[in-house]
Amino acid sequence: MVYYERNLPHWLPEGKNIFLTWRLYGSLPMIFLEQLHGDNSSEQGKKFLRLDRKLDGEGFGPVWLRDRQIARIVVDSITSVAQQGWCIVNAFVVMPNHVHLMLEPKTELKLVTRAIKGSSARTCNQLLNRTGLPFWQQESYDHWVRNPASFEKIRLYIERNPVSAGLVKSPEDWEWSSAHK
Repeated sequence: MVYYERNLPHWLPEGKNIFLTWRLYGSLPMIFLEQLHGDNSSEQGKKFLRLDRKLDGEGFGPVWLRDRQIARIVVDSITSVAQQGWCIVNAFVVMPNHVHLMLEPKTELKLVTRAIKGSSARTCNQLLNRTGLPFWQQESYDHWVRNPASFEKIRLYIERNPVSAGLVKSPEDWEWSSAHK
């Protein structure tokens, strides 16, 4: 099992599916993040849900992923990495200011995320005339999927995120998701 820490602890066992979330740079107020990181009484799952609900509210920061061209670039980056054999993508959604992705890495996870985030950031920043500026928040939230029931729960959570955020009535209606038909 790979373990490392930045702001968050990361445990990444080999051969397991990983649930990832990352967000646009500057998409949450610093005061909210400081309170969240300072909360030692809540478990990580509850802290993640607070973070995700705040992101879904879209009341702060950039929402560049609302733009169809920008969202397409991110989806294409995810698809490209999977087509290259670096991972198996089980579910994803590109929301207006963040991304949820469940995958099974076939190489080091940091290489997979670097490929997705790096290529999409460069292309999106060029399109937005923001060359050289941060696009994604550096650190991602990750959680390894422990069993088939957890896999299904996470898959549904990811694909239903646009419904929960009030963006569409059905997961299939959100174009930037693995649920889209």
